[in-house]
Amino acid sequence: MREAAAVHRAAFDERLPWLSGRCTPEQDTSYFAERVFRECTVWGAVSGPRLIGIIAFRAGWIDQLYVLPACQGSGVGTSLLDMPKSKQRRLRLWTFQRNARARAFYERRGFVAFEETDGTRNDEREPDVLYEWRAAE
Repeated sequence: MREAAAVHRAAFDERLPWLSGRCTPEQDTSYFAERVFRECTVWGAVSGPRLIGIIAFRAGWIDQLYVLPACQGSGVGTSLLDMPKSKQRRLRLWTFQRNARARAFYERRGFVAFEETDGTRNDEREPDVLYEWRAAE
C-alpha cells in the first residue's frame, strides 16, 4: 500500500503541481489502506523490484490509474487499463479538466467525456470531467 500510494503521489504531483502537497505520505498510505484496497481490485505494473504503475477499479469504475512520470508513454498505463476493459462492458472515471495529458490518454483509448463539473463535489475543489468507455458490441 505504501508503494502504491507513492506511485500515486509522484504521478499526481508531477502532472498536477498546483495541487501538490495537499496530503502527507502517511495520509496517502492511509487512504490507500482504508479505501482503495478495501473497495477496489488493485493491479500493479513492476519493473524489476520496483512498482511503476497502479490501477484500482470496481464494477463500472476506474478509481485510480497512475504511472510513475519516468515510465509514462511506455505502454504501462495502457496495459493496466486493458485489465478492467477486458472484464467489463462499461467503465467510467473522473479526471481533472486541466489534466490535458490524462484526458488525451483516455480519449485515445475510447473514453468519451460527457459531464464537466465546477469541482465543488471533489476534495480538491478542482473542475473535473467524467469519462465513459463502452465495449464494442
